[in-house]
Amino acid sequence: MRNYEFTVIFDSNEDQTAKGLDLILAELKSAQVEITKQEDMGVRNLAYPIRKQDKGHYYYFELKADPSIINGFNNSFKLMVPVLKFLFVNKNDQVS
Repeated sequence: MRNYEFTVIFDSNEDQTAKGLDLILAELKSAQVEITKQEDMGVRNLAYPIRKQDKGHYYYFELKADPSIINGFNNSFKLMVPVLKFLFVNKNDQVS
């Protein structure tokens, strides 16, 4: 198991954010990923428009998961309508 930071940007619409968060949490739970930290970072302006959206609702997670599971999330998260962008960062590879 490795430690990951996971940031996801949802549509800024409150209903879409709730729907997207439920989808993400369900995917993580079904893959038996351990969530060690979850933080709602709120709605922020985007650096550039994504799917004609100027704002996005940011969520930050710290996870423990198997690397093969993380690779499998890329395709499923790309297909989720409320998810504008997401990024996994392996905390074990970071240089201090």
